[in-house]
Amino acid sequence: MNITRDWNEKKLVEDRVIDHLKKLGYTHITGTQLDQERDTKGDVVLKKRVTEAVRRLNSWINENNLNQVVRSLTHMEATSLMEGNESFHSKLINRLSVQQDLGKGRKSQTVQLIDFESPENNEFLVVDQFSITNAQGTIRPDVLVFVNGLPLVVIECKSPTLAPDEQMAEGVKQLKRYQRENETLFFYNQFMIATSNDRARVGTIGAKLQHYREWKDPYPHKLHEIGTNPSSQDVLLTGTLEKDRLFDLIQNFIVYEPEEGRVIKKMAHYQQYRATNRAVSRILNGKKPKDRGGVVWATQGSGKSLSMIFLATKLRRIKEMKNPTIVVVTDRQDLDRQISETFRRCGFPNPEQAASVANLRELLRQGTGATIMTLVQKFQESDGEDRFPELTRSENVIVMVDESHRSQYSEMALNMRLAMPNATYIGFTGTPIDKKDKSTRRTFGDYIDKYTIEQAVEDGATVPIFYESRMVDLHVQGETVDQLFDRFFREYSQDDRERIKKKYATEEAITASPNRIRSIVLDIIDHYETHIRPNGFKAQVVAVSREAAVQYKKVMDELSDYESRVIISGGHNDEEEMKQYHLSKQEEKEVIQRFKKPMEDDNLSFLIVCDKLLTGFDAPIEQVMYLDKPLKEHNLLQAIARTNRTYNKKTYGLIVDYYGVSRFLEEALGIFHEEDIKGALNNVEAEVPKLESRHRKAMRFFDYQNRDDLEGCLAVLEPEDIRNEFDTAFKQFSESMDMVMPNPIAKPYLEDLQWLGKIRKLAKSRYHVEEGMDISDCGEKVRQLIEEHVYASTPDILFDPVNILSNRFDEKLDEIKTPEAKAAEMEHAIKHEIRIRLEENPVLYTSLKERLEELIEKRKERQMSIEELLEEYREMREEMMNNAEESKEHGFEPKQYPFFQLLEQELSEHEEENVKELTHVITDVIQDFAVIDWTEKDDVKREMRSKIKRQLRASNCPNKQVENVARQLMSLAEVHYKHNSY
Repeated sequence: MNITRDWNEKKLVEDRVIDHLKKLGYTHITGTQLDQERDTKGDVVLKKRVTEAVRRLNSWINENNLNQVVRSLTHMEATSLMEGNESFHSKLINRLSVQQDLGKGRKSQTVQLIDFESPENNEFLVVDQFSITNAQGTIRPDVLVFVNGLPLVVIECKSPTLAPDEQMAEGVKQLKRYQRENETLFFYNQFMIATSNDRARVGTIGAKLQHYREWKDPYPHKLHEIGTNPSSQDVLLTGTLEKDRLFDLIQNFIVYEPEEGRVIKKMAHYQQYRATNRAVSRILNGKKPKDRGGVVWATQGSGKSLSMIFLATKLRRIKEMKNPTIVVVTDRQDLDRQISETFRRCGFPNPEQAASVANLRELLRQGTGATIMTLVQKFQESDGEDRFPELTRSENVIVMVDESHRSQYSEMALNMRLAMPNATYIGFTGTPIDKKDKSTRRTFGDYIDKYTIEQAVEDGATVPIFYESRMVDLHVQGETVDQLFDRFFREYSQDDRERIKKKYATEEAITASPNRIRSIVLDIIDHYETHIRPNGFKAQVVAVSREAAVQYKKVMDELSDYESRVIISGGHNDEEEMKQYHLSKQEEKEVIQRFKKPMEDDNLSFLIVCDKLLTGFDAPIEQVMYLDKPLKEHNLLQAIARTNRTYNKKTYGLIVDYYGVSRFLEEALGIFHEEDIKGALNNVEAEVPKLESRHRKAMRFFDYQNRDDLEGCLAVLEPEDIRNEFDTAFKQFSESMDMVMPNPIAKPYLEDLQWLGKIRKLAKSRYHVEEGMDISDCGEKVRQLIEEHVYASTPDILFDPVNILSNRFDEKLDEIKTPEAKAAEMEHAIKHEIRIRLEENPVLYTSLKERLEELIEKRKERQMSIEELLEEYREMREEMMNNAEESKEHGFEPKQYPFFQLLEQELSEHEEENVKELTHVITDVIQDFAVIDWTEKDDVKREMRSKIKRQLRASNCPNKQVENVARQLMSLAEVHYKHNSY
């Protein structure tokens, strides 16, 4: 235990969080003060305070319904953490319903749990020292935020004296552990915060470290209003936990989105929150429709579609808006489909897609409250019309236009205005407005909010894009093109030859030549399998024409085993060969879904396109675009951004240029304001300074060690905090190497990378590390380098940790020379065993865990010799090994014994024989109910829990203990009887 670090964590972080929230109007209470209100230490909801709040906010409610509501909140049943969380969020926002007669007969009445309209009508608590206990042990989050007795926010504090790279990693790791060990607390959670004061990030349940984000703008406050040089923590707490802000986030900025077979909870990032509220402010305060509009520019990949959903959600909820009609306009079918699906997936009520020009007109005439998705092309005149008809004069229409800068909007803008003359127009774009674009500003108004490319990369919302030119030399064998034309078309006049040459000897034709494509495909295959495939990512090939795309497909099929698919537009006059590659909308959708799946689930590696999927296509697994087509201005920025989406272990996107797009790049970027497009593309060499710095950070751990002395190097990593710091440094170094290889600039660092990887692998074995220290999280090509080096240079070292309970463990100990190293091996083997067995037998392994911590502390304080420590460790090992024998002596099967030990601990007043008998009765009950997949069946679990509680009461278990003991027994049942034999 590091007393200095704990002091720093408490004084410099936790106390500051509490003081900050007190200034925001929260009441501070300690967990120990609240313990007297709780029936058991397992309760996560403050039942008394919830009851008072529900009664206060719903004065009409009778006692019976009040009890029913409170019980539905304190006894939530769910088959998964995400399901429970989503269910509670729905109750919070959409309210509960009860049947009650208020004088006009028995009707359904809604019950509010929180008064979102008037924050002062609610109770806000900030609580520390709040311990929560269940069968898996006790957790004590640093700070909890309760509103009306409901635990809505969890805050984990970390000492600022930890290495900077470790502070957030450790905080998030702790939050993930809490979620594993006490799901019930997180049913109610809206979001979580990890903070060290200097650094602070916010995330939602299930999120990994990379999905936790800073809150950089305390909008609507300015930074100076929070204080002089406010810390990251100050900004985040003000930006998310000021009472109005907290309620706004909960109501309008949280969605649950199905993705790849699971549900992901998403909360707005600071720029989405800011853009939405700026747009709302302009809409509410503009005197005329024109004053209410504007443009929101959010860099592609940073969540533009979600921003549109957040804005639509909030506008629906604002009373002054009187349920507006919302029209979402795009210019491509795939974008229309994508945005419509995003709205539906996020639970937005009833978005209607306009099926035709006539259907759009019908939808716009139907009055307020609709959400209409349409293609801009549907704003066109019908035959015989001189002008587009007016469809609604309402001012209560909000038109959200996606990619609002595109040229066709200037043509269709007039028709949209004629159809909805008094509507408010908000343009959303993923690329900046260029310097000369007057029509976008004229149509929509000025910027409402900007979120630049550089900001998105800095925030981790997108990954940086690197550019690599791999031009193919073109040689005409023997003669020039002119000579060939003169020879082949000698019977034609000079003028005719020139016309033929101009029409057919185009750059496009040369680009699509089979020999050139063959040469490029060979290079693509080599590049892909060396640098992209090993990390599990996929690729897109962009060809100059539909014919060239088909040629690419044929050559790829001939030269490689990688699966590829062509997605191109079909032409009515296409020949049979081209028609083979036409896909129906459904087939195209299925191909895209396959491409988005992880490589282990679907081997489709390449999509080959011409014009399709260059905009609005979102496949985070795509890391590289092989570009063989001239693209300019907005189209170029749109296309290269296909590779900038974040994905697990993806640190950059890559554009491999076979066409020479770089000659358009300067021109493309030149049309935008410099600050808007800074960081759009990066050269690989730009990573070198970072690589050098990260190399030094990783190597410094062994500055005073002989590199050949493996034991000495491993001893450096023995303390857990040092090991974690090294782990972070190594990951960052390997990340930079992964980005740079195979460029020759990586060569000087290869040997050190291999050596560090070997040390890291050995440390995993020595210290029985399950998370973090393995190298599966490094780039695959880096991992392969390390694996080859480790196995080639150290064949005599045991890599697989040997179970402490096996006979082979004694052999392993005999191989270790020094008593210090033996003690380290035993300590970490015991820790490992406790970690994996704790939920199987919480009584035994909690006791061993406490004993181990006490021994470690004594050894640190020099209260015992190394020999005494080794003897204690041997005794602990003996105790673990004897546990199975003890179960037989007491007349139990091995899986029954933990139930006996738990009941013996909880019912310490009872006679041993009575506890034995109760153990047999309860395990019989569990056996009877443990049908196939019983842990997934709520009704079975409810019945089992009910019967266990009846048996506990019949055995004179004190009433106040029944709920807690039953919960612990159920947790044990799910471990030992999950796969019951019938």
